[in-house]
Amino acid sequence: MRKALVVGIDHYDRIGSLSGAVSDAYSVKNVLDRHADGTLNFAQPRVLVGTGPHATVTRADLRGAVEELFKDDADVSLFYFAGHGYIDGVGGYLCASDSADGHDGLSLSEVMAFANRSPAKNKVIILDSCHGGVAGDNPAGKNIAEIKEGVTLLTASTADQYAMESGGSGVFTRLLVDALNGAASNLVGEVTPGSVYAHIDQSLGPWAQRPVFKTNVKKFVSLRTADAPIELEDLRKLTTLFEQPTTELQLDPAYEPERSGREPDSTPVPDPAKNADFAVLQALVKVNLVRPVDAPHMWHAAMESKSCELTALGQHYWSLVKQDLI
Repeated sequence: MRKALVVGIDHYDRIGSLSGAVSDAYSVKNVLDRHADGTLNFAQPRVLVGTGPHATVTRADLRGAVEELFKDDADVSLFYFAGHGYIDGVGGYLCASDSADGHDGLSLSEVMAFANRSPAKNKVIILDSCHGGVAGDNPAGKNIAEIKEGVTLLTASTADQYAMESGGSGVFTRLLVDALNGAASNLVGEVTPGSVYAHIDQSLGPWAQRPVFKTNVKKFVSLRTADAPIELEDLRKLTTLFEQPTTELQLDPAYEPERSGREPDSTPVPDPAKNADFAVLQALVKVNLVRPVDAPHMWHAAMESKSCELTALGQHYWSLVKQDLI
């Protein structure tokens, strides 16, 4: 069972309202619903949105929903929040529609308490709010985090920063959705919290808001499966084509099915079996697992009877295949 609570609050009764949090929440909900192949991912995520005076998310609503999310032993319990955040000398808060000054929002210490005590196997908290990076910190000890095993926290900015918006959407959430759609997937299509953070961190650059990533897990859970950039069958042929991770595979013109018409008569004709292997090799080149040796392209390597080899990433995936981990 995979549970998700998605919250977006635009309307605030007594503090400045926002314009993109609700649309961000629906964007996250839509991408979490199903994997790229259409199969269910987070079945029927619960969505709370504050859109106006007659459609609000109160502190009581927010607290009750977070408590409900983390109370049972789901495989994954994911909480996403887009809205105002607040920080003081005691800690941080998620502002609900009825917040008056920020102090009366849902404290991040309560959110972390629910997550830390949850029997769920994986607890993922994603905050697109100002000052979210304070979550998980021990207010009594600076730079000391209190994150129990199985908890992962990803926030739009540090404790001292504001979360940026652009074009009516949070910059952080736009990158999050891109990551879940496949920009942060590995070669089998899995998108993990770690790969999401890496994508957002790289995309924001050193001078923008800094996302915060805190985790205490033994293994990352996949948040969504996107379209893989290479066929799994082709990936598994790594150990068939290369006997060892450091093997150089000798090529010859028979591997290449295309001819320029200027080859000497002695050039071997295309071999269908080698052509099939060469098509797989070229697919592996496209995802940076294989490279030609002493040749600019695989066509030259084949026609000049040179070789190809695994890249460092290719050697890593070779090992995964060899250990039946893929």
